[in-house]
Amino acid sequence: MISTTVFITAILLFVGLFSQTIQSAVLYQQNRHVSLKASDLIDSILLSPGYPYSWGITNENLSLFGLQKPKATGYTISSFALMRLTSFEDPVEYPRGSGEYYNNVSIGTGGYLFIPVGDCITYETASMLLGINRTYGFQLSIKPILEVLTSVHQSNPLILKVQVKGPGSSLGGAALSYYMFHAYKTTSVTMQTGTAVTDAAGVAYLDFPIDGEKDSYTIVICAELSGLRGFGRFSQVIFTQGAGVMPFVVDYEKGKIFLAHSWDVQDQGTPVPNYEFNATFFMLTEGGEFEEIQIENSTGGLNYGSKNYEITHLPIANPGFLLVTYRSGNEVGMNIMPWGIGTLAASVTFGGQPSDNVWTAVDMRQATVDLVGYQATIICWRVEGY
Repeated sequence: MISTTVFITAILLFVGLFSQTIQSAVLYQQNRHVSLKASDLIDSILLSPGYPYSWGITNENLSLFGLQKPKATGYTISSFALMRLTSFEDPVEYPRGSGEYYNNVSIGTGGYLFIPVGDCITYETASMLLGINRTYGFQLSIKPILEVLTSVHQSNPLILKVQVKGPGSSLGGAALSYYMFHAYKTTSVTMQTGTAVTDAAGVAYLDFPIDGEKDSYTIVICAELSGLRGFGRFSQVIFTQGAGVMPFVVDYEKGKIFLAHSWDVQDQGTPVPNYEFNATFFMLTEGGEFEEIQIENSTGGLNYGSKNYEITHLPIANPGFLLVTYRSGNEVGMNIMPWGIGTLAASVTFGGQPSDNVWTAVDMRQATVDLVGYQATIICWRVEGY
C-alpha cells in the first residue's frame, strides 16, 4: 500500500514538473514572438511613409500607417506625420462650449500645438492598419537624443545657463547657435543671434543686456556635436492677463491658423483684456538655420466678444515655428508653436498602455526628424494574454 502511494506521488510530481516545463517552453516561444513582433513593428512604422505617401501634410484618409518622410531613405521621420498622432494629453475645447476639440501636444511653458482631433490618427486606427488589432499592442515614443536644457543663472542683466546632455552624460565641446527674441512694452520683437561652445561639463553661459525679471523673452538654441544635432527652447513670460493670443491649427492641409483670444479657451474672469499681437514665422532651412518668412495678418488686435480671432496661413510642408507676441496695457507676453515636431525638439508618445500586461518587449532605433537626432523606442505586448 505504501509503495503504491509513493508511486502515485512520484507520478504526480513528474506530471507537475512536465507541465511546468511545457508551460515555460510555451511562454518562451510566445515571448520570443513578442520580441520579433516589436522589431518588425518599429521597422514597419519607421521605414514606410504610409499611404497616401504625403498623408502628414494632407487631410486624406490613411490606408497604410507609416511615419517615414516621403522620398527619404532610412530612419528619416516626417515631422508633420508626428504632429497628427493622438496625444496622451487631454484634448482642448475651442471655442468654449462648441463641442469642437483639439489634440494637445505639450511642449512646456508658453508653447502650444493644437490640431483638430478629427485630423489626428488614433492608436486604434494605426493598430488596424498595421494588421495587429486585437493581437498585439504597442507604445511608440520618439524623443530627442540631445537634451538642450536652459535655466536662468542671473536675471539682471540676464545670463542664461545652457547645458547639453547626451545619453547618460553631459557633452563638452558642443557648438551652440541661438536665436533670442525679446519684447518690452511693445509687440515688436528684437532678435539677437549668436554662437557659443559648451565647456568640459557641457555648460555654456549666454549674456543678454535685458532685465529678465521685467521683460518677456524666448530663446531657441541649436546644439551640434559630431554630426548630431538637437534643439532646445526656453521662455520667460511676464504676463498676468491670461494666456494672451494662442495659435490653433484649424485646417491642417491648408496651413490655416487661428490666432485666438485665450478667453475663448478658458474663462479667467473679468475684466477681459484686449490684445494687440504680432505673429512671425521662422522656417527651418536645409542648412539648419531659421529664416523669417512673411505671413498674412501678422499684426492686429483682438477684442473678446467682437473679434475673438485672426486668421493666418503657414507654408505647407516647410517646418519651422510660429512666434506670437501679444500685449495688453504695459504687459507683453509670448507664445510659440512648432510647425513640424523637430523644430522645437518636442517629444511624442503614441499608442496604448502596457502596464496591465504580463510581459513586454522593447526595441529601439535612431532616427532623424527635421535634421534633429531622435531615438525611437517601441514597447510591444500580446493583447490576447497568455
